Amino acid sequence: MGIEIERKFLLRDDGWRAQVSYSEHIAQGYLVGAAALAAGNARGSVRVRRAGDEAWLNIKAARLGIERAEYDYAIPPGDADALLATLCDGVLGKRRHHVTVEGVLFEIDEFLGDNAGLVVAEVELPSVDAPFPRPSWLGREVSALARYYNVNLIAHPYVRWTAAERDANDGANA
Repeated sequence: MGIEIERKFLLRDDGWRAQVSYSEHIAQGYLVGAAALAAGNARGSVRVRRAGDEAWLNIKAARLGIERAEYDYAIPPGDADALLATLCDGVLGKRRHHVTVEGVLFEIDEFLGDNAGLVVAEVELPSVDAPFPRPSWLGREVSALARYYNVNLIAHPYVRWTAAERDANDGANA
């Protein structure tokens, strides 16, 4: 079984930008998404992702926290394009920046479209208690807040967040 151990953080500032090794555009949509999960009709999301000349089908357990079952399968890019265009309820766009700090990869997602303005750093770890660097630009952890999960950003994008929902973000960027 595939297990993902991932922690998610808001950012304090743009200090990470000088450390970007490369960036890529990602488009992703959900074949089984937030509506099915909220209605109790699914126990996991099913995502289609396209990045450059590669594409994947991803199945991830629907549970809060940093440790979840996850499976990734490469698919032909043309299939991904067709799935995104015809079977997904929406497509999430983001620019992913790769930043390595002390040998640890941080993936920093700058969201586009209705999620523009939201920037989140993710770090995948080998174990739940694994140590990792805490660069000065790393802000508040939001791993347990479902509204930051990509599956939920299609159904409830950042542009529609309430002032209370955005306050959590603003406090981390101070």
